[in-house]
Amino acid sequence: MALVTAGVIVRFVLGIVFLTFGADVLVRGAVRISRAIGISSLVVGLTVVAFGTSSAELAVSLLAALRGTGDVAFGNVVGSNICNVFVVLGLSALITPLTVDVKLVRFDGPVMMAAAVLLAVLGWDGSVSRWDGALLVVGLAIYLVLCVRGARREAPPVDDAVEVGRYELATSVGLVLGGLALLVLGSEWLVEGATIFARALGISELVIGLTVVSLGTSLPEIAASVAAAFRGQRDMAVGNVIGSNIFNVGCVLGLSSLVAGVPVSPAALRFDVPVMLAASFITLPILYSGYRVDRVEGAILSVYYVGYVGFLLLDAQSHDALPHFSGVMLAFVVPLTLFVIAYQVYRSYKRSAPERVVTRDR
Repeated sequence: MALVTAGVIVRFVLGIVFLTFGADVLVRGAVRISRAIGISSLVVGLTVVAFGTSSAELAVSLLAALRGTGDVAFGNVVGSNICNVFVVLGLSALITPLTVDVKLVRFDGPVMMAAAVLLAVLGWDGSVSRWDGALLVVGLAIYLVLCVRGARREAPPVDDAVEVGRYELATSVGLVLGGLALLVLGSEWLVEGATIFARALGISELVIGLTVVSLGTSLPEIAASVAAAFRGQRDMAVGNVIGSNIFNVGCVLGLSSLVAGVPVSPAALRFDVPVMLAASFITLPILYSGYRVDRVEGAILSVYYVGYVGFLLLDAQSHDALPHFSGVMLAFVVPLTLFVIAYQVYRSYKRSAPERVVTRDR
């Protein structure tokens, strides 16, 4: 049994701190450069912020794949995608109702769902091979090209664009490089501590990757989206979640699989991957309901993450309460959620009906 020392705990905590701070520094530098060329807040959220905050997941999963702990690499991607929807989007909506750009509903949301389905299909045979990883990376590259083309068709540079001189540009690049360095160091300590905790507590590395590691590496997304919600950058808050989930599948899992094929455990295929698919698919009707995510929907998402983690912990301990817990979730919570979302979509449809009638009359 691995020994959990004070040094291991300190490095584990510092790893999370370095990941969070490093991602924040990286994002600040990248966003400043992006705004200088007039990219909208939505596109910044979908690309620069999303990819910057997901660099924590990339560092952790790559290191885990290199060390042969593939369950941590795969669990980190799946768990982070679940956490992004349930926690990041949920907490942001609880702070303030989030308005949603039509582009997110019509293009980026479906791309996120397609990425989740592709992950499930590629992992169905028990592993994500190097060829599978190449396919994921190519798919992400195509998505980025489409995003850049869409950004070029947008209106002229945004009002808050800033002029960046050579010194400011060098400073921003320095922030990006410094953030990446902190991410690499933090990820190494986080993976080391998570692996030791898993062995010491008798909990599988998959469960640790799905919970502790995924939540730790999702802290940058939480910080970025919550800060964006507080500052009124609501498109950026939602775009960060959707963009991060796309990046996690296309780049994090794709590159990790290219480095070393990532195994997929039967337990993940039976439960965690379906939960990730459900989390991805539940976003579309929520985003469609009036093109906003209100506080009720944010509360629903947050409660679901509590239920998900509770199930994982009970299942890991083979607790006697697990059947009762599962029964309550399936018989009450899930049907209630479907009813609330269906009602929200129906109410949104009824509100927009007069506008459609007026448009036809014209």
